[in-house]
Amino acid sequence: MGRKNLTDKRRKEIIKSFYKVAKKIGLENASIAKVADEMGISNGLVMHYFKTRDDLLIGLNEYILERHLNIVSSKEFGEINSEERLISFIESLFSRKWNRYFDDGVFYSCYALVYRKSDFKISFKRYLESLHEVLRSKLYEARENNVIANTDIEEATEIIFALIDGGYYYLGLFKEEETAYKKQVQLYVSYAMQLLKAG
Repeated sequence: MGRKNLTDKRRKEIIKSFYKVAKKIGLENASIAKVADEMGISNGLVMHYFKTRDDLLIGLNEYILERHLNIVSSKEFGEINSEERLISFIESLFSRKWNRYFDDGVFYSCYALVYRKSDFKISFKRYLESLHEVLRSKLYEARENNVIANTDIEEATEIIFALIDGGYYYLGLFKEEETAYKKQVQLYVSYAMQLLKAG
């Protein structure tokens, strides 16, 4: 194993530990010292890979992106060549199942940092743009397969992403099994589909 692979592996281990600590005690309370304690290593070893806590935050943001891209790019949805597959894909974007892959409390603490840390804001914007690209490519695929009529995929992507972002935040106030939760998801998906069917 090369030095770069070993470095990447160690950096990922530190980021995962940072995430674990943040999930337990809150991102605002997670420090390099607490990550070192969690891993049973010295502060200096953590700082060998991440010079500052801000560097670690950007690493955490990249980890979130990797997790989310793995979900939305999953082969489970297959090619979007039918309305059923498109609905299934859009429903998944609103699903609370996302928080099984990454804790919402940590995610929204990261989100809040865009207002206080300019480097983190740049990193977080790249993260959101990557998710936009996945949605955009799936909508283009659906358009090419004559599943949707809307020809302005760029605009549709932005509107649906805004709906998902706001909807997901609001849905966090409900439990998945609640009728109100299911009703909200149906409403969001219905409006997204209406937009996509518009010629």
